[in-house]
Amino acid sequence: MSKAEKNTEAILSGNMITAILSLAIPIVINNFIQTMYNLTDTYWLGKLGTNEMASISLVTPMQNIIINFGAGLTLAGSILISQYVGARDKKNAQSMANHIFICSMVFALICGLICFLTTPAIVTWLGANETIHKMGTTYLRIVITDLPFLFMINIYSAVNQAQGDTIRPMKLNMLGIILNMIFDPLFIMVFKWGIAGAALATMIAKVPCALIAVISLFNSKNEIAVNLKKFKFNSKMLYRILSVGLPTAIGNSTMQFGFLLMTKNVLTYGNNAMAAYGIGNRINGIITMPANAMGSAAATIAGQNIGAKQLDRAVDSYKKSRIISVAFLFGAGFILSRSFVSTSVVKIFSSDGNVIPMAAEFLSIMALWCWTNGIYNTTVGLFNGAGNTIVTMIVDAARLWVFRFATLFIFSHFFHMAEQSVWYSVVASNGISALIMYICYKLGWWKWRIPKDIINDRMIKK
Repeated sequence: MSKAEKNTEAILSGNMITAILSLAIPIVINNFIQTMYNLTDTYWLGKLGTNEMASISLVTPMQNIIINFGAGLTLAGSILISQYVGARDKKNAQSMANHIFICSMVFALICGLICFLTTPAIVTWLGANETIHKMGTTYLRIVITDLPFLFMINIYSAVNQAQGDTIRPMKLNMLGIILNMIFDPLFIMVFKWGIAGAALATMIAKVPCALIAVISLFNSKNEIAVNLKKFKFNSKMLYRILSVGLPTAIGNSTMQFGFLLMTKNVLTYGNNAMAAYGIGNRINGIITMPANAMGSAAATIAGQNIGAKQLDRAVDSYKKSRIISVAFLFGAGFILSRSFVSTSVVKIFSSDGNVIPMAAEFLSIMALWCWTNGIYNTTVGLFNGAGNTIVTMIVDAARLWVFRFATLFIFSHFFHMAEQSVWYSVVASNGISALIMYICYKLGWWKWRIPKDIINDRMIKK
């Protein structure tokens, strides 16, 4: 029995807690590694000054819009491949891997070129002053260029995670962050390339990882491999990718576009607030990694079990993932919300006396309420695993465009809270979205995209 087959057996019939943790822990480490790319940039750029920090904080949401749209395609691949794996349908699993590879790479090349050409106009629209405009344009253009490399790595992760293997993607990204941690101080501090050095370090670190990913994806000895020579276009598979991937892509990119507009709102309070916002968001990203990992684990386990017509086990994986996630985030968030702890952490990334108290306050508020992310992400994971990404798209979009901007307007215009209105709008919108996703789960909406024969095959526990 191959390693992939052993992983599938553990997901379909093994101990559920063991299956969740064996998937989630490597994903946490992997997500931390991914975040370290930006945190490493943040740390070294913080040594240069507030303008550099404000520049990268301003353009990062635009970068995330593009990345998250493309990630919708690779997420669709992971979900659909996992369902084929659970159904023991190797032929269609491999065909799906071929379709996902082609779709993702075409998107990366076309979108990368368009965004490279329009970057100056985008940064101007964001309202940057002359100094920040120049830095932001330089950084965004370079990081956009690495899209093909990033997507090769993401496809590799999606194919492996669909088979229950989250360790190999973790190891690959570990190589990337080690290279980035070497190149960042070299390019920024030694070569004095500033913000361009940070972007180049991130891009160059991805190149060897992307090459390894492609070699592995095309290795015919693997259980599921990409083989373009035998590729046959299948309109039904393309439809499945788009029907599952597009809602996720639109929801994620719409949400990230909302983040982009949030940065415009934050920038009105000055560069210090912009830098504080960027630092707080990056640190909070680390806190909520377990929720993201539990959501990914729940999606993979749900996908395979739905493919195997074991819906009761899919629901069980969701419930256990949610409990573990909420418990961990509540404890960790409470500790980090203490003022002396949050201030100490923020000081790692900034020495500016004006930025530190603002970033520490933002971090404390988010940390105290981060447990709601545990409910939100794991519930989204169940919906995604079932292929119902329409609901998650709507709630993702509403989280920013309705709940966050509405609460931001209320806090700023009626309570005159200045930059604090941004801090509190973040936690309020996250909490509302978590509640709505949980209600959707209780109403049974996650089952909408599951074939009727699977639903009727056995009793489903809510």
